Amino acid sequence: MSEGYATGRLRHALERALVADDPAVRRRAAVRVDAWRNVLDGMASGRLAVGSRTPVADTPVWVTLEVVTGGFATGRYLAEAPLRDDELARLPADAPGETDRERLNLWYLGDEGLAELGQALRTGCYRVDVPEESAMLVVAWLLEHGHFAAALDLVAELRPLMHRLRFTPTVSAAPSGAVVRRNAVGEIRAQLRQAKVRPQIAAMRETLEVWNPLYDRLVALWCDTVDGDLPYLIDGTVSGGWPCRIWPDDWAERRRLWMDDFKSAAELNRARHPRSNFARLQALLEDCPDGSSALTGRDVGWIRRALANTINAHGAPGSEARATLRAMQGEVVAQPTYATLAHVLSTRLDVFPREGGLPELGPVAGPVDCTEAPAAAGAEMPAHLMAKAARALEAPIGELVERGVIGSGEVLAEVLPQVTSQLLAARFADQALASAYAQTYAAFRRRRSLLLLNLEHQVRFEELPWIAAVALYRDQSEQATRAANQTLRETTTVALGAFPQTILPNPLVREFGALAAQAGHRLPFVEEVAADIFMGTFTAKWREAAAIAGRVLSGTLYARYYDLPAAWPAAEHRSLLHWRKVTADDFAEACGRRAAEARTSENPPYVAENGTVLEQSQILTTHNLAVLIDALDLTDWLREAAPDLADRAFGWAIQRQTQTPSYQGVKNTAYAWRQGIFFLSYCDPTEVLTRVEERARVLSPRFKPAVRGLLDVAAGERFDSRGHTSNGGRRLLGWSAGPHWCLPSLT
Repeated sequence: MSEGYATGRLRHALERALVADDPAVRRRAAVRVDAWRNVLDGMASGRLAVGSRTPVADTPVWVTLEVVTGGFATGRYLAEAPLRDDELARLPADAPGETDRERLNLWYLGDEGLAELGQALRTGCYRVDVPEESAMLVVAWLLEHGHFAAALDLVAELRPLMHRLRFTPTVSAAPSGAVVRRNAVGEIRAQLRQAKVRPQIAAMRETLEVWNPLYDRLVALWCDTVDGDLPYLIDGTVSGGWPCRIWPDDWAERRRLWMDDFKSAAELNRARHPRSNFARLQALLEDCPDGSSALTGRDVGWIRRALANTINAHGAPGSEARATLRAMQGEVVAQPTYATLAHVLSTRLDVFPREGGLPELGPVAGPVDCTEAPAAAGAEMPAHLMAKAARALEAPIGELVERGVIGSGEVLAEVLPQVTSQLLAARFADQALASAYAQTYAAFRRRRSLLLLNLEHQVRFEELPWIAAVALYRDQSEQATRAANQTLRETTTVALGAFPQTILPNPLVREFGALAAQAGHRLPFVEEVAADIFMGTFTAKWREAAAIAGRVLSGTLYARYYDLPAAWPAAEHRSLLHWRKVTADDFAEACGRRAAEARTSENPPYVAENGTVLEQSQILTTHNLAVLIDALDLTDWLREAAPDLADRAFGWAIQRQTQTPSYQGVKNTAYAWRQGIFFLSYCDPTEVLTRVEERARVLSPRFKPAVRGLLDVAAGERFDSRGHTSNGGRRLLGWSAGPHWCLPSLT
């Protein structure tokens, strides 16, 4: 399965690298081609072990790896890179070591290098992009504070990779801030400067600016040779006079000037289509230097037909209709392009620190000044460009959600480490160490997750040797604990309030786990597991989460709809597997039994069968909702917010069913349906269910059993063992081990 997936991704990247129109897309695809080739080569040679926490041979677990889609490691170390110019400038000619990187790392362990690291710690003028880049900062801090043995132990652990990895930070002009933003100014600026005028837009502007004026002059030249009325069309038949009958005295000179202008334009711009009226009239004009003697009767007929076509469509040369059309087209051409405005905005961003953010949008908004782009003077900066700039805006998470900068749980997970890192760092009394810790945490959270098997867990922050080395110097202050708890509460309400229709994504769950630990909570957070790597069992935390959900939701609509167990037996039903993980076999067995309802085929694909079991695990645990509401004492908040959250979740699910039917669409609908039922369990469901019934009237009859089933259970009925009610309702599940009743091509 792994080889097939990787081969498919390589094939897709190759296609994009070969056929994409955009050169930037081709370049990015070429990078992916190299990455997937490395994956496949590593798998074939045995150098890469897919599914392991240490997939690269002879590599410690803490090394940051390049990871591509699907969690596959390529074998490349992200902290391994050639020395930059500023690093080469520091490198002494006589430094010991086998590689430049090793020589520089060893130089930093000398007096001069340690002094530079100490200065960076004190000023905060550095940046950590990959976790390894703070390792030497920690060494310097330990030595400066007299922890010599710890420093030597850390150096000994780093020493085997000093010839390859960068263990020092990037020097910056100003301290890194501790505010929340989605992107740094430098990232947005670089994206804006890559803006190009799309080929279709460039062609349109070329036509309006260059070819249309030439075409009007060309038509006028031929019209001046017409004897009588200008040609025109009546029901497809050409009427009016004939061209090439009269030749004004200045016609030959005007023709020569036009031909010169045409040749100049053709050298700088794309040629006209050979079958267009323009091309035909231009080609025939070349054959008429001073008369029509070289033209055939058929040629003259073509000229007459071409003139009739353009006069009927746009008016005669000099007419009001043609002048009005060209004036409107001129207004279009006068509008600045997206690329022009993007470059203006990028220039406005130059005054802000590259690694920082925007304190407000005002300084980069406003009309274009004539000094910025004369051709675009007075143009307002469009909303879509300001939305791009807003990605660098420093603001509270709630404001970024309202602005649409944070548009999903995944994006929320990207920015939350900026808050979490500061809360975790607050446990250190030493501000220099706290800053290094915070930057390292933020860099660590940018690592991509590996594909793991056998219940393995992702690398933990505390497993970094330089983080473990300073663990003794943390303080568990009450203030830091309260701050973490409050942040977890606020972020939970933001996530549920902004995205009620989606389950919490794994990166956000991991960040919630870090905040919960800082707040002193021991919470059984569970992750979404990929169906293609599911090993058939669950660790004990799934069972703990299910027990909390059963207790919290007892007697509610959710418990009735999904037939939650009244209680879970005592914990001795756990067993120990050979993967050295404490598992909950009774929980796995319960998920398997409950999944039988979704089995509609004798021999379903194993991925679909796994999916039905995993969906039951999410149902039984509410995928962290009950755990969060219970532990954070958010019941009162949810009772007030529940009608709106449920209404939006159901509304999203119904809207999704108006789109093209697909298995993924049914799964997403069922997840949103489940979220809505959870929220509905905390309020009076009457009004929300009335709106659900009204909205669902526009849907296909295929979805009506899902609505009927919800209404029936809300009225007190229960599903039978097949997930049916007596009124024809059905329990909506996303996964199906075989044909799904909600899809059109299946019965």
